[in-house]
Amino acid sequence: MIKDVPKYCNLFLLMSLFFLCSPTVEAKRPEYHLALKKHLFYPAQIIIPANKKVKLVILNYDNSVEEFDSFDLNREKVIFPKQKSIIFIGPLPVGEYHFFGEYHPNSARGKVIVVEINNTQAVSHDALSSKQGGLDVN
Repeated sequence: MIKDVPKYCNLFLLMSLFFLCSPTVEAKRPEYHLALKKHLFYPAQIIIPANKKVKLVILNYDNSVEEFDSFDLNREKVIFPKQKSIIFIGPLPVGEYHFFGEYHPNSARGKVIVVEINNTQAVSHDALSSKQGGLDVN
C-alpha cells in the first residue's frame, strides 16, 4: 500500500514532520524591557502575568557598570555600560518582587508586580505593557 502513495505525498509528510519538530514553532516567551539611565530604572515597576516565565531585557544607557540585584527574585546580573543584558524570571506567584542596582542602591530601585490573569479577562501582553507605561528614557 505504501508503494501506491505518490512521491510528493512522502515529501509533504516529511516536510510537515520537519516543521512540527522545528523550534520556530515554539510560542514566543513574553518579553519586558527595563532601561537604566542616570542610575534609575525606567519604568520603576513592571507588571507581568503570574505563573509564566518571562524574559527581562535590561539596557544600560549609563557610562558606568551596574549590577541588577534582587533577593526576592534570586537574580543578579552585571550590566556593562551601553550594553544589554537578559534575565529570565518566573514562573512566579502573585506578589511584588523588589530589585535594585547594587552600585547605586538608593536610586536604582524598582519592582516586578505579578498579577493573576484569568482566561475570561483575555488580557494580552500588550495590555499589561500599556498599564505600566511606555519606556521613555529621554
